[in-house]
Amino acid sequence: MFNEQILWKNRLSKRVKELSRYLKYIFNGHILIVMVFLLGTAAYYYQEWVKQLPPDYPVAIIMAVILGLLITYSPIYSFLEEADRVFLLPLEERLNRYFTKATIVSFLFQAYLIIIGLGVFMPMYASVNNGQFSSFLPFLLILLAVKLVNLMIRWRVQFFTETNVHIFDSIVRFSVNTVFLYLLFAGANPIFIIVVGAIQLLLYFYFHMKTKEKGLKWEYLIDTEERRMASFYRLANMFTDVPHLKDRIKRRKWLDWIVAGLSFDQKKTYSHLYTRTFLRAGDYFGLFIRLSLIGGAVIYFISFGFGQVLFAVLFMYLTGFQLLPLWKHHQNKLWIGLYPVDHASKEKSFKSLLANILNLQALIFGVVLFIKGDFLIGVAALAAGLAFSYFYVNMYIVKRLRS
Repeated sequence: MFNEQILWKNRLSKRVKELSRYLKYIFNGHILIVMVFLLGTAAYYYQEWVKQLPPDYPVAIIMAVILGLLITYSPIYSFLEEADRVFLLPLEERLNRYFTKATIVSFLFQAYLIIIGLGVFMPMYASVNNGQFSSFLPFLLILLAVKLVNLMIRWRVQFFTETNVHIFDSIVRFSVNTVFLYLLFAGANPIFIIVVGAIQLLLYFYFHMKTKEKGLKWEYLIDTEERRMASFYRLANMFTDVPHLKDRIKRRKWLDWIVAGLSFDQKKTYSHLYTRTFLRAGDYFGLFIRLSLIGGAVIYFISFGFGQVLFAVLFMYLTGFQLLPLWKHHQNKLWIGLYPVDHASKEKSFKSLLANILNLQALIFGVVLFIKGDFLIGVAALAAGLAFSYFYVNMYIVKRLRS
């Protein structure tokens, strides 16, 4: 006998266990220390920056656009699996409460982001509006109500298979959300705020009427859920082995010149393997690019010399730490054991690649500081980065590679 309540409890419990299993590896001691330091430093500079804001600073527009994006992005976590398109399809009419609970859980998860987002912007808002922190709770309640309406609209839109409908929905909701939030934060006449808010409700009733006779799009819901979990697994795979993750290969022809420069000597066998893996497999290359861009932006906008050098080394540590899974990327492929190459050459190839990556990142951070005009700090950051790269590759990770 099918029990909707048991199905929901099992799916929710399974997903929570799956997430918590990998989150403990993601937020390990090393990452937490770095995150606390980064957040503390960012909070300090943000506080100092807020004190210097002029009274005419467009805080309402900035808050409306960014919080509008947070509200518009409203995925529904359905927890569906591949087999459901066969076994649950005949029970579709009995799953109303299941999807209602899925919408509520999705709302609770995303409400946390709304709270954080509004909390970040309130000091900026209060600075321009004579310290009015008392508006936080009313703003929060209104934002959460708008978020719930957006989730309800998004659920109805998922009954459509046409891509243009999904794009139209996102554009319209973002536009309406942004206008609504701008009027709210700018202190506009409540009548205008109510009118724009009513448009959201009209959108929901419109899509509700259009989808009354439509059935669930199981393929779309399942594929969306699988893509969402695949993204999480790719993140977790940077910190530990994830058996659920399907290896992704992305051809980057424009980077072939890097591989072409490698020697075809037998001892360079693993140099070819690891270099190609870094450039094409998983998200190693993308991770390097993202951390380099974020780190470059951070050290460019902060003005404390020692802090800039320290941040450069911290981002290099994050890069090196998260590239360590590359060492074991091919460990389950038996044919690699047939290479007539000893373990020492394998280790040397990996350490050489990692050192080159970190050295390149140190050079990028140094160039960023040169462009800013901080030549001495740039030289110090480059020297510290090169020294860290040598220490990290030749001392810090040795035990981990041989474990």
